[in-house]
Amino acid sequence: MTAVEVCLDDLDGVLAAEHAGADRVELCASLGDGGTTPSIGTISVALRTATRIGINVLVRQRAGDFVYSTAEVEAMVADIRAVRELPNPAGVPLGFVIGALRPDGTIDSSSLERMIDACGEHPVTFHKAFDQTPDLLAALDVLIRAGVGRILTSGGAVTAPDGADRLAQLVTRAAGRIVILAGGGVRPSNVADLVRRTGVAEVHLRAGAAVPSAALPTVADTPSAYDSGVRIATSEAIVAELINALAGGAAA
Repeated sequence: MTAVEVCLDDLDGVLAAEHAGADRVELCASLGDGGTTPSIGTISVALRTATRIGINVLVRQRAGDFVYSTAEVEAMVADIRAVRELPNPAGVPLGFVIGALRPDGTIDSSSLERMIDACGEHPVTFHKAFDQTPDLLAALDVLIRAGVGRILTSGGAVTAPDGADRLAQLVTRAAGRIVILAGGGVRPSNVADLVRRTGVAEVHLRAGAAVPSAALPTVADTPSAYDSGVRIATSEAIVAELINALAGGAAA
């Protein structure tokens, strides 16, 4: 079966993804900004909550470009080390999602090496900064040599279905040396076809759905910059639908 990773920034989503049968979550903060490092408290509760599902922690110090100062790299290294010290009572798989680029868009191998060293024995995913590199195949080779275990990518396109041809090339080039994790626009309606076209072994999605504000109507109906009346939360039903679509595609 194709492995399923759910990207989320809501704590309740960890159990929603686990109950739906996902293999792993990418735990983030501020997905509206493309995702940043979640708080230590958030990660700590997620590790205490999960009983089976793997937890990959995004380590991204800020929104915006992926060209980091020395201080920013130091902060990300410190975050990784702090996360590794957290209790993990169920022993769920813990990994890290990292990345750094030079101003010309090539892999910042020096910064990447520092973060990989901080990760120790924990698996490393290079995030979608990969899609901003000028030569995806060359960048893949750099990441293999660096010891990265997985690349999150849409094949350099806006969505993974749009980048399916390049994803297939990356899978062929990887030849089992690194995992290609297809993410970006992955939905229950297109996931089986995406896997068939590309040969990817893993897919990544934001299974978000709008849920109403928990505030009383007299509060929720008051215009606010903090509460629009709805928020986006992980949908167990969407995750389950995608997993069922994969199972149906595999059986076809």
